[in-house]
Amino acid sequence: MFYRSIDLFSVFRKSQNMKKRSLQIIRDEHASLAAMLRSMSQMVERGPAEDARQFFEVMRAMLFYIDEFPEQLHHPKESNLLFPKVVKKAPEIMGAVDRLERDHMHSERAVRDLLHLLLAWELLGTTRRAAFMDAFGPYVESYLEHMRMEELVVLPAAEFALSDEDWTALDLAFDQNADPLTGKHAPSAVYEKLFTRIVSTAPAPIGLG
Repeated sequence: MFYRSIDLFSVFRKSQNMKKRSLQIIRDEHASLAAMLRSMSQMVERGPAEDARQFFEVMRAMLFYIDEFPEQLHHPKESNLLFPKVVKKAPEIMGAVDRLERDHMHSERAVRDLLHLLLAWELLGTTRRAAFMDAFGPYVESYLEHMRMEELVVLPAAEFALSDEDWTALDLAFDQNADPLTGKHAPSAVYEKLFTRIVSTAPAPIGLG
């Protein structure tokens, strides 16, 4: 028991001392995405109301953002850099990483399916609303659970097990294309119009609408 206590204290001390930029970037991007998913959930629950045009425009913009940013920029850095490094040093989390990788493979297709279902609702009317909601609710819950698992299992293991050299490579990678919706980075010229539209029209907590 004494040695176990020392080991836990060492883990805690090491995790406290290793304030790595990539860890904070990942957590910030998770918080931003969770806020967006909750904003979308509020919108879907209320429905289009009197301004259907704005409702569908904002929903499309937010789903497009998820497809463009988390799916194309955030997830590949986790799958190609973070996960392999952590599994190599902490193989006991392989099961969790396998599940997270399956999530990554599924989520890109899932968001595009949602875009199609949203378009059907917009163009074909309320008879298609239920199909969208039936897919959207589980999608949100699955995504939130995915991020919780990363933060509860993978990030603590990475914090303890990875070397300074590992962190240098990860920090360099995650510093690129940092998410403007975290409020800490300016959008690139390519995405400035998209982010401005989301922030100006989406409901809190992600926007001002």
